Amino acid sequence: MTDEIEKEDEAALTAEYILGLLSPSEAQAYEDVLGIDPDLRAEYAFQADRIAALTDDIAPVAPPPHVLKRIKETLFHEGATTGSKAGVRSWLKRLGLLPAVAGGLLAALAVLWVATTLVPPGTVPVSGASYIAQIASADESLVVDASYDASSGDLFVSRAVGAPLPGRALELWLIAGDNPPVSLGLLPADRNGRLPVAPDLALSLAGATLAISDEPPGGSPDAVPSGEVLAVGQVVDA
Repeated sequence: MTDEIEKEDEAALTAEYILGLLSPSEAQAYEDVLGIDPDLRAEYAFQADRIAALTDDIAPVAPPPHVLKRIKETLFHEGATTGSKAGVRSWLKRLGLLPAVAGGLLAALAVLWVATTLVPPGTVPVSGASYIAQIASADESLVVDASYDASSGDLFVSRAVGAPLPGRALELWLIAGDNPPVSLGLLPADRNGRLPVAPDLALSLAGATLAISDEPPGGSPDAVPSGEVLAVGQVVDA
């Protein structure tokens, strides 16, 4: 991507950037141009308002029973054993994640609807991704897209909205089954980056919950989040 983006490419690139479809390097190049090109910033503002407005007229719809059942099984392991279900709900409740899960799920569904409407079938956020997740706060003041690539063992993260507070850091946690949260590391200072995932943790990604907490610069001094849990998202198949 050059320092100047051709006019006919502005709309397509901007829509792909907003929807998180660019690779980390492409997104960074887009942001570099965005910082110096007022015309591109105007295009970004136009496209962002246009895409967000697509959900304005969507009336609430009760999911079919089988969909609701699947959501409950995925989020709360309601089809699992009593002990496992209690463990998951216990950790979510202790970390204050139950309300955030609901907000994060709604945000993810809205983005999924927009993506399937505007993006050609078969397109995925990151080529070769095995799992994806959108980690969002209830008010969408923090939104991070994550894609796990099994071939490299890396979790690619793109912080679409929000930033750590001054003097603070954002830490990513994996909550799988009835296990305690496990830190996947601090989110990069840049909006786009990657976090290596240990092979044993990669085995736990399917159906797990990812959470982001507010922490001191070096990360939580404890084995679990020490600060407020800001955002949460469900890991799904790509």
